[in-house]
Amino acid sequence: MKSKDIQKVVKTKYGSGDGPTKFFRELAEAVSLPTIKLWIKMINTTGSITLSSPPGCPYKYRYCEDMKISRTSLQRILRKDLGCMPYKKTKQPKLTNLQKARTIKFANWVLNNYRKDGIKKWLFTDERFFSLDGIYNSQNDLVWAVSREEADRKGGFHEKTKYPGKVMVWLGACAEGLTTSVILENGTMDAEVHINEVLPIALECGDRMLGSDWSYQQDGARPHPHRLTQE
Repeated sequence: MKSKDIQKVVKTKYGSGDGPTKFFRELAEAVSLPTIKLWIKMINTTGSITLSSPPGCPYKYRYCEDMKISRTSLQRILRKDLGCMPYKKTKQPKLTNLQKARTIKFANWVLNNYRKDGIKKWLFTDERFFSLDGIYNSQNDLVWAVSREEADRKGGFHEKTKYPGKVMVWLGACAEGLTTSVILENGTMDAEVHINEVLPIALECGDRMLGSDWSYQQDGARPHPHRLTQE
């Protein structure tokens, strides 16, 4: 039920003498009780439910208004004359200037000191947290049905806890494939966990996939440059 329809129902029921609490229950909490009371106050004051709208035209038309041209003309200029296409913003790590400089320095060092065959002997590793609630993509996780009610019956929900648990997973990758994953169920990884649980798996998988001559490549997370790890 759309907001306008709910407003009409509230206005009709209020005219028949029903109270706001009864509206709230009969509408199955489709709208909050304070909102219903606000609408009733509007009815008593103006005789109707009048909601304020943001000033000015919709955001997508403001460029046209500022440039004094029509929306279709602006689209034609962008797409046909300039050859532009709309692209969504992509996510990327937020790096400091120091981190960017170090990354460039490392990349130049690799280019100047290694050939392609040498890099194939590198085992790249990383770890990250995964939520126990799973990953939900509103664009791809769909349920085909003829109605919302049928979709709900087919499991059209993605339940999410208020404070979901997390688990850390370590994984390595190289030119020959992926290592065995290491699931760290006890939380974050420190130097001791890295040495006792991760490095044995990395050594076993590295020797199996790359032979006896290979390099263990890791990022700058705290357990990696730790003194015990380096030893």
